[in-house]
Amino acid sequence: MSALCVGLTGGIASGKTFVAQQFEALGVPVLDADHVARAVVAPGEPALADIVRQFGAEYRLADGSLDRRRLRQRVFSAPAELKKLEAITHPAIFRRVAAWRAAQTTPYCIYSAAILVEAHIGPGVDRILVVDVPEAVQLARVVARDQHDAALAQRILDTQAPRSVRLAVAHDVLDNRAGNTTVIPQIQRLHALYQRLAG
Repeated sequence: MSALCVGLTGGIASGKTFVAQQFEALGVPVLDADHVARAVVAPGEPALADIVRQFGAEYRLADGSLDRRRLRQRVFSAPAELKKLEAITHPAIFRRVAAWRAAQTTPYCIYSAAILVEAHIGPGVDRILVVDVPEAVQLARVVARDQHDAALAQRILDTQAPRSVRLAVAHDVLDNRAGNTTVIPQIQRLHALYQRLAG
């Protein structure tokens, strides 16, 4: 198992994916919670069957896979529905994350999750690294990137921990308001720090 596990988080469209890619380029193992979330609801997985039982067969596409876009519109319009979905998916996700971390042999590894704080996985990581941008920047990026209208983008933001809460629990913060080029030197400094801490 890696000596150190860093939880990488940040609000939607904050730039977590780019940051994770830069750490991977430095040879750091990175597990993306979105990939795990997709894997646990793949056809044949128990969580998919549970979702169909809970929400209805109309949330399964013709190929047997989950209609993620349709389900997202439902759960982000009703907090109680989101809780039902999380009760199905989170335990399966946490089991996979724990198994992945146990298999790592590098000095440190990174678990990247948009809802790291909300899902209370903090105790499963040793440090929390927040990619930080103002909420207005997040909204503009979500609308442009995902083709959501501003109202849906705002609802998605509202389901995530406020920026102030993420910053309050952060051990380390990457400022990404000015774009990716300003992040790279910050990542290099953190890479050196994490290697020292893991040493």
